[in-house]
Formats: sequence, structure tokens, C-alpha cells
Amino acid sequence: MLPFLLLLLTSLVNAQSVLGLSKDGSCHCEVNSTMWSFPVLKYEAVLLQVKTCEGSLSSLQEQVQSKTYLRHQGLYTALSLRLLGQELSQLEIGLSAVHTQLNNTQTQKLSTEVGKLRKDVEKMQVSDTINLKTVKENLRYLKNSVESCKTIPKDFKGKYCMKGLITNISEPVTTSTSPYGKSYISGSWGRQAKMDAEGEKDSYWVQTLLNSHVYGNTLRVYQTYEDFMASVNHKDYTLAPSYNHADAVEGPSGVLYGEALYYHCYGSADVCRYDLKTKSVKRATLPGTGVGIKNKFPYCYYDCRPHSDVDVEADETGLWVIYTTLSNHGNLVVSRLVWDGEAQTLTVTQTWETRLFKKAVSNAFMVCGVMYATRYVNDYREEVFYAFDTATGKEDNSLALPLEKVAKGVASLGYNPIKRQIYMYNDGYLLAYQTYF
Repeated sequence: MLPFLLLLLTSLVNAQSVLGLSKDGSCHCEVNSTMWSFPVLKYEAVLLQVKTCEGSLSSLQEQVQSKTYLRHQGLYTALSLRLLGQELSQLEIGLSAVHTQLNNTQTQKLSTEVGKLRKDVEKMQVSDTINLKTVKENLRYLKNSVESCKTIPKDFKGKYCMKGLITNISEPVTTSTSPYGKSYISGSWGRQAKMDAEGEKDSYWVQTLLNSHVYGNTLRVYQTYEDFMASVNHKDYTLAPSYNHADAVEGPSGVLYGEALYYHCYGSADVCRYDLKTKSVKRATLPGTGVGIKNKFPYCYYDCRPHSDVDVEADETGLWVIYTTLSNHGNLVVSRLVWDGEAQTLTVTQTWETRLFKKAVSNAFMVCGVMYATRYVNDYREEVFYAFDTATGKEDNSLALPLEKVAKGVASLGYNPIKRQIYMYNDGYLLAYQTYF
């Protein structure tokens, strides 16, 4: 502002020219001082005009930004509606197949609900009177319901599954350390989850991540519980020639089920099956848009466990995979794995989406088709606080089952349907717990 005033005053001085008189050896002249007065009124008028222009410019910028946002928002809504329409079409096809197989009241009711949701989506295409988030939630619920209606194995409800959710968990009934030493803080372990031969019924296994607590390529198996506790008479398997091989293990998750180890394949959205007898590896790619891998969505409540993106589990009903997708906003997804021994194929048959954010969970495991999730309480306790039942699609976040531990970090949790025990890999410590229904 000061340079502007100096320029104004200078211009006023330069604009005035007067004649002088010689008197007493000096020059005298008369100057009209009114010509030097500062034009306050003109300055205020100019200042007001500048402020008005600035206000108009600011308003114009806001209008441009608002229209740009609305245009982008409109494009986003249109794209979301298109994707919703595609998902609904797929859901209607799946429901039609289920209805053909079952033809019961529940599938008829679901068909009616899908029809209502279709009308809501069509209404949103011409009017934004229905909340997009609500429609997505309804779609998620219907997708889960359809998956729950699909053909379930006859033994889905086993002897102990009929008793409902877990009611209590014991203190550790087994405490040991990793055979590789307590410094190896990540991995998984447990008792053989399914026996294909009489000699396997008492087998225990340990799969420790020996490279950066993230990658592994070995499996150790003990034929008896006594051998496991004494760390003797074991057999080692090499799953892959190196830690960064496509068949290597990534992340602290695995389960020995039958004659094979199931785990997350290195650097991919695949689950691997390593056959202990043939030494061959089969794979299955997880379904979903933007499957979380490479440490994108690890278990991360309070203390993150690196690369725990994909969690392979087993229970009374079979094999499961717990993971996340971008399409489900990083919330937990549960898929059912099936191994076809005759065709020698590993496939994902069903998928459920939950509303539980994976990074808000310290770990998870499956029991009787129900996914249980845990959270950190303190360095010596976890808490089972959430359950999702794949048989009904219902969630329960009111649980508060304590799970004692001896160290801070939980690398993995697994369940054995034969012993009905939970196995924890706890920063190099191997702990087992008894469950009660």
C-alpha cells in the first residue's frame, strides 16, 4: 500500500508548475497547498472497488469448485449405480440357481428383497432421494444371505456346532517355544486338523517365518505330542526353493489339513496347497475386487503384524480364508475353500462380506462356520469381541471372551476341530487353549 501512496503524491507534485520571483538573492514562489491534499474520497472509492472485485472473484472460484465437485460427485454416483446394477444382476442369477435347487420360502423372500433393491437403484438413477450407503449395505446383506442359502455340506453343523457360539476359553493348557528359538516371532502352529491316515492323528506342526518375520519356505512336523514338546523326531519339508519363490509362504498364516499345508502364496492373491506326499503345489486365486495383499490390510489392532493380509483357517466344516478387498472397503471377507482330490483342484466356492475393518482387529479364526475376531487389551491379554456366522449372515459384536498370552504380539490364531482347541503363535511362544460351548 505504501508504494501506491508515494506514487500518488509524486504524481501530484509533478502535476503542479509555478513561477518564482528573485528577491534578496533568493527565489521566492507561491504554491497552492490545496493541490497537495491527499484525495481521501477517491482513494476510498478505489479501495472499495478493489474489495468488491476480490469478493466477486472469490465467489466465482467457489462456484467453479462447487460445480466441479458436483460433476465429479455425479460421475461417482453414476459409476457406483452402474456397479450396483451389475452386482444385482449377478445376485439375481445366483439366487435363481439357489431357488431352483431349494425352492423354499427363504429364497422367495430373498427374491422379493432383491426386487425392492433393484427398484431403489433404478429410482436413484433419476433422483438422489435414497442414500447410496444404505443401498450398498442392503446389497451386502442380501449377498451374504444368498451365500448362506447355497448348498452347505451335510456335516456343516457338527456335534459341537449345535451348541452355538463359544462361551468360554481356558487359560493356556500348552505352553512351548518355537523350535527355531523365541527370536522368530511370526508363524503358525497346531495339531493336524484332519487325518487322512491313522498315523497322522497325533501330528503337530510348526510353520515359522524365518526370513524378516514375513517369509518362509519350510514346515516341521512331529508325529506325537510328546515329540513336539521335547522337540525331537521331527520331519522337515521344503515348500519352495527360496523365500521369494512363487510357492513360498508370505505372512503368519497356515494350516495342516489332511495331507497338505494350506497357506498364502508369496506376492500374490493366491492360496497355496502343498502336498506332503507328492511335494506338488496347487493354487486358488481369491475372489473380489482389489484383494488386499503385500501388507495393504494386515491385522493391525494396536500393534501391526506385517503381511498378515491373508489368513487360512480350518474348522469342523472344512477350509476357510479370511482376507479383505477394496470393494468391501478393507472390511473382513470370509471365503470357503474346497479341495477336489479327484480333479486335483483347489477352488473358492462361497464368499461372505462383513462390516468389520480388518485393521481394527488383532487376529481371527474359524469355529463351526463362525468367524471370531480378537482385539488387543494389554500385553498379556487379548479379547474375542466379534463373531460372524456364515450359516445365517448375522454378526455379533457383544462378545467379551478373554484370551490370555505371555507376550505382546499375536502372529496367528488357529482352531483344531478334533481337540476343540485354539492355537496361538505369540511372539515365539506356542500356546494352546481349550474352548467351551
